[in-house]
Amino acid sequence: MFQNPALEPRYAELTRHIAGMGSSIVVAFSAGVDSTLLVRATRDALGADRVIAATGLSDTYPAEEMQEARELAEELGVEHVLARTEELTDPRYAQNSHQRCFFCKSELYGRLDRIREERGFDLIIDGTNADDLGDHRPGLRAARDLGVRSPMQEIGMTKDEIRQISNELGLRTWDKPAFACLSSRFPYGTPITVEKLRQVAEAERVLRQLGFKGFRVRHHDTIARIEVSPDDFLAVLEHHDLIVEGIKASGYRFVTLDLKGYTSGSLNEGLSIKLREASTHTASSA
Repeated sequence: MFQNPALEPRYAELTRHIAGMGSSIVVAFSAGVDSTLLVRATRDALGADRVIAATGLSDTYPAEEMQEARELAEELGVEHVLARTEELTDPRYAQNSHQRCFFCKSELYGRLDRIREERGFDLIIDGTNADDLGDHRPGLRAARDLGVRSPMQEIGMTKDEIRQISNELGLRTWDKPAFACLSSRFPYGTPITVEKLRQVAEAERVLRQLGFKGFRVRHHDTIARIEVSPDDFLAVLEHHDLIVEGIKASGYRFVTLDLKGYTSGSLNEGLSIKLREASTHTASSA
């Protein structure tokens, strides 16, 4: 089945681990590389009728991601449900502190837990992997607080392994760039609104339609700061007229290119070490 013989036992380990968790599972499904493999592994471990792929429906994710989630669930042959989340109505989330993801994930997993309970399923799992533990991720604390399990992280499976296994299994997401919610485009302390989220989504759609992958448009009031791989700098310059026109049409006055290139979680760089440590161990006023 696997061309790389080292990967088959790792995938078997994942499916065994999932099978030992329960007989029916809700998978938090974002249509990213991690959660897509997790849905496939859970289906292989339990059977399609014992899996629900559940996606949070929110203004913090573009419509393209929601559509891909529906398509992938259909391709994998599992039931797909949408859970409407209302994190933007929580002022603690909208004020965009460094604990924003805690409130977001608390809302999401709370909604998924209602689905789990209504359907009589055993538990919820997510696609956190071993590499995710090295960044500022208060959402992980929310998951643990609500009893969400992370089988990939629990067996020490890395992002690289996940991509390789996904490729072996023929999952089209194997090389999909990482995608975080649109709120991650805003510096901490910048209030988040539906209008601003739509502005960012429209700006990023310009780059997506031009074929760019692995990019971000960071929101700095009237300035849109584009992050792409340095390998794509020339392509940005070649399409600069279309990019500037399209991004300005979304509401920005200025369009800039970050010469450092795309960096996942770049807006976390301003957080102090002390703040990172505090966010891991101290619950905010939830």
